[in-house]
Parts: sequence; C-alpha cells; structure tokens
Amino acid sequence: MYSFRKSAFALLLILLIVLAGCQNPANTASQGAINGESVSLSSIASVIDKTPEAAGSLSNPKNTSAQLATKTLADNQLTPSLVKVSSSVTMGKVSALRMASAESGWIGGDGWIARTDDGGKHWKIQYHGSGIVKQIFALNNQDAWAVTDKAKLLSTSNGGEHWVLTGKMPNEGFLHFVSKNEAFSGNARTTNGGKNWSTLPVPKQTVGDAYFHDKNNGWAVIQNNGMGIVERTQDGGKTWKIVMGLKLISPLNGAVIRSAGTDDAWVEWIGDYGMTQNSYSLFHTSNGGKNWQTVLANSTAGGGPAPGFQEEFDGPKNQGSSPGPLYVLNHNVAYMGGDCQACDKPNTVGRTIDGGKTWVNEKVSFPGFGGALLAFSDINHGWWICTDNSDPSVLYTTSDGGTHWKKIYTFPRPKQTS
Repeated sequence: MYSFRKSAFALLLILLIVLAGCQNPANTASQGAINGESVSLSSIASVIDKTPEAAGSLSNPKNTSAQLATKTLADNQLTPSLVKVSSSVTMGKVSALRMASAESGWIGGDGWIARTDDGGKHWKIQYHGSGIVKQIFALNNQDAWAVTDKAKLLSTSNGGEHWVLTGKMPNEGFLHFVSKNEAFSGNARTTNGGKNWSTLPVPKQTVGDAYFHDKNNGWAVIQNNGMGIVERTQDGGKTWKIVMGLKLISPLNGAVIRSAGTDDAWVEWIGDYGMTQNSYSLFHTSNGGKNWQTVLANSTAGGGPAPGFQEEFDGPKNQGSSPGPLYVLNHNVAYMGGDCQACDKPNTVGRTIDGGKTWVNEKVSFPGFGGALLAFSDINHGWWICTDNSDPSVLYTTSDGGTHWKKIYTFPRPKQTS
C-alpha cells in the first residue's frame, strides 16, 4: 500500500512539472544574419583665433527600437542583442554601401542590411530592424559596422551572419574604424568598439565635421574673417596649426575631409548654391599641409565661383552641377561623383590617380534623381549605386578603374508613401 501511494505521488509530481512547462516554455535565442603651389600663411594667422574649443557633450539619444530589445547599462553602452532576420523583408532603396573586396560587400536600406559575395549578382539579407541604415564601414571581410538614422551602431565579427547592437553613435560624422576596438566619428573617439565615446577638441568655427586619421593626427576646416582655412593637429586636438588659407567670396556651406595617411588629407569645400547648382573645390596634401594641390574647382552659374577662388578657375573640373560622393582610396587615387538635377542622366563620376595633378571625367552617365553611392576595393574594382525616390536603385560595377561600368543588379522598387 505504501509502495502504491509512493508511486502515485511520483506520477502526480511528474504531471505537475509537465503542466508547468507547457505554461512557461523556455525562451530560445533568436539569431540572424592649389595647382601644386604652396600657400603663404603668415598673413592668415594674425586674423584667426586659433584657440581650440571642445565640441561639448555628445548626444545620447534614447533607443526606442522594440526589434532590438536592448537594455541600457551606462551612457552609450548597451547589452549586445542578436537580431532575427524576417523572411518577409525585401530590399528597396539603397542608402548605404561598403565594399570589403572585389567580390564581397554590404548595402543597407530602410530597416535592412544585405551582403553579396559574387560582385553584386546575388544578395542575402542579414539584418532586419528599425531605422534607415546611413553608413556601413568594413575593416575587412568579417568585421563591419553599420549606423542607422536612430543613432544605433550595429556590428558583426563573422561576415554579417550575426549583427549585434553595439552602442549609440555620438554624432553624424563619418565613421571609420582603425582596429576592431578603435574608431572615430567626427571629433569623437571610441576604444572599445563603440560602446563608449570620448570627445576630442576642435577649433572654433569648424565647418562640417573634423576628421581624425588616428588619435593624434586630425584635420578641420574653419572660416573666419572671410577666409576659408584648414587646420591640423598632431596631438589629439590639444593644439591646432593653420596649414592652408584662401579668401572666400561667400561663406562655406559645408566641408568634407578624408585621409589616407598620417600626412595625407583630401579636403572638399562646399560653397554657394542656387538653381539646383552648387559650387565646390577639392584640395589635396600628401605632406602634412606644406603644399596643396587644387584637384577640382567647380564654379557654377547658380553657385558662383568655386570656394577659395575670386573668379572661375581655369583648371580641372568635375562633371555635373553639384558634388556627388567622394571616395578616397589612397594618397594617389580618389573618385568623386557629379550630380546634375537638370539632366536626364544626373549621375557621373571622375577620378585622379596621381594625387590630384590630373583629373579624368569618365564618359558615362546614369539615371537616378535620389543621389548616388560610390565605393572601391582597389584601383580597378568599384561599385556605383544610383538611387531614385520612385524608380529602383541600380548597381553598376567596374573592373577597369571606372572607364567602363556594367549594370549588375536592379533592386526592388521603393515603397511609395502617401
């Protein structure tokens, strides 16, 4: 009798455990995928206030994405969270592009990231979440990062098989990693992969974003008393030195800086605009600012003379009436798109392979009124995506440095919003 009661009790206990398990199933982890003339600076320093000024506190926007379901641990530090890929996600308008090699790379759009390993012929969606992907940076074929318009920083260390939420972006500057842990975005620096960011001092009246090649060497564009000026730091922003200055007819409306080495800087000045036209200039130095080469000086009827020039410059010009994307490959090779909103085929591209001494405008143009994206893995292989707000984005590729381009992939038509 005792044995029977014992057995019955054991069976009852097992039944209760089973019922409890059905009501509270275990959670499973979700996973997914100037022409070469040196510039005298003695007359500039007397009219410039060179006192560095800290950029102030970095923004720390709240993360509202239910898709990523993360938890704040400290300022700009989040728990990593794997993101599941939904089978219903489709690619649309492309908003970000980065090559890792001639065959491999990533693109991003509204709530998605995709990868190709066959030069763009086929794509696999690896990430699904909220927010438009604004930037992608690849350190190599495995380590990459993506930035969304919601200031989220995503990362992968296995080629995109898994993307995780790494942190929050401190600003909207150009993100570039120099190692797996160290990166820069404008005047912000991280040493732990984007979990936390510190601020580097920049000069007063900085136009656009400063650019730090590494923790010591950085560049900034300022304007003061009718002068456009480039300054350089070699001690992480503690002190800045004027390395170029030119008179301006009208104020600068923006600046873009890229660097391919400690003493290398490509500096784009964006000037006035009107009639869908924008004047701009591109300068290059490879010796720390001792000498400068005028790479481009595009004057326009609507935008007036190129910044830094008192009249139209009789020198190299890019196609189009406004600047397109700038992509610097190394200290000799750089590409820039051109944009012409009044043209049937607005998108053009040009390049230099000798540090800006000469400029070649390629004899191709493509449709798309939504802007263009440009990336190169080496001097021969590049991708060019032309976008539109109503027509599909199209990927073109080159294997001869941009002389010839071939249409490789047409993405789905973007969703129309009412």
